[in-house]
Amino acid sequence: MSIAEPASDQSASVSQDQDRIIQAIDVVKTYDTGKVQVQALRGVNLVIRRGEMVAIMGPSGCGKTTLLNCLSGLDVVDSGRILVEGVDLATMSDNKKTEYRARRMGFVFQFYNLLPVLSAVENVELPLVVSGVPAREARRRAIEVLDVVHLVEWASHKPSELSGGQRQRVTIARALVNEPGIVWGDEPTGDLDSVNAGEIMDLLQDLNQKHNQTFVLVTHDLGVAQRTERIIRMQDGQIIRDERVIDRAAGIWAPATEGEKA
Repeated sequence: MSIAEPASDQSASVSQDQDRIIQAIDVVKTYDTGKVQVQALRGVNLVIRRGEMVAIMGPSGCGKTTLLNCLSGLDVVDSGRILVEGVDLATMSDNKKTEYRARRMGFVFQFYNLLPVLSAVENVELPLVVSGVPAREARRRAIEVLDVVHLVEWASHKPSELSGGQRQRVTIARALVNEPGIVWGDEPTGDLDSVNAGEIMDLLQDLNQKHNQTFVLVTHDLGVAQRTERIIRMQDGQIIRDERVIDRAAGIWAPATEGEKA
């Protein structure tokens, strides 16, 4: 279901709606600790278009990870609506959301979350095996995506035998193996040195441009954020600034349009 927009041409309006891969409308999320209620999100409105690479920034506790969790359906909002690829997440059961994430989303976290007893290729193919993909097909696809992240020669190595940068590449390969429309990253370079962080961002930018996949990255690192095409800044559970790159070399950014802000 999509939000109707005034438009002189109906087909143009439909096209514009289809381009909205993620939309948050007046989203509110509150956590009750038992002693105090923390309003993590305070009426957030946001539109992310298909193929965008977006960074969400802000101080600790500002709500950026909560926003990522709500947008991806890992957490349930108290009020407001979240539409992903035109579908209202509130209309989906927990099982349907889990199935949808497995098919259409990939996740990259700061601390890898790789199983230490499995090799790189086994970690990558695991989501496919769990989803019922035949073993031979899962292995073929895992090898292919390890090649994409330049790690196919390390396929038989376990995480303990890999560097931090290599482990994160395995994590990215695992996130990409189901060919997701959206890849979520929560501090994807947070545990890496500057050299490895730069290489990981080179890889993510390349994947974004070649495959038109949507990347939404939560980060504290301005250097990482400036490698994306749009920076959303949060404070106290609200979006306070939303900017798009105009000239990266010159460091020129401009406010996102009202349509992008929802």
